[in-house]
Amino acid sequence: MNNLKKMVAALLVFSSTALPISAHAQSQSPVSLSGDVMAVETTVDAQGNESTQLVEPNVIVPGDRLVFGTDYANDGTEPVDNFVVTNPLPSAVRLAPDADAELTVSVDGGDSWGTLSTLSITNEDGTTRTAAHADVTHVRWTLASIAPGESGRLEYPAIIR
Repeated sequence: MNNLKKMVAALLVFSSTALPISAHAQSQSPVSLSGDVMAVETTVDAQGNESTQLVEPNVIVPGDRLVFGTDYANDGTEPVDNFVVTNPLPSAVRLAPDADAELTVSVDGGDSWGTLSTLSITNEDGTTRTAAHADVTHVRWTLASIAPGESGRLEYPAIIR
């Protein structure tokens, strides 16, 4: 239970801070970022209808679903082109199997990038295998252009390990 409390505390700290992005983009950019983590909660009403909503994480356990989000906004007066947002996945989670198949990811700590289906993992014995959702270490988005005053949200689903 103590490890669970530590995991919740780490996720809450993560959710209250801006997510890491390319250092050069952050230092010179008018784009502001704000990150959060929400738990996916499914309830069933008296008639048996399921309802899913995003809630603040409280107690989470292995297998629970989370949604990591980054809100962005161009607070400047000029468009920002090719803005890169890179988010490391916390070690306590894995990318959910229903994540967008076109999401750009890394499985080697951010050294190489591609869609999950194009990446591979080298095993200790030197053989390779196709990368899996549990292997993802980072997700990345490249926003072609963010107009002045434009804002949006980037998200990826994860599951507690």
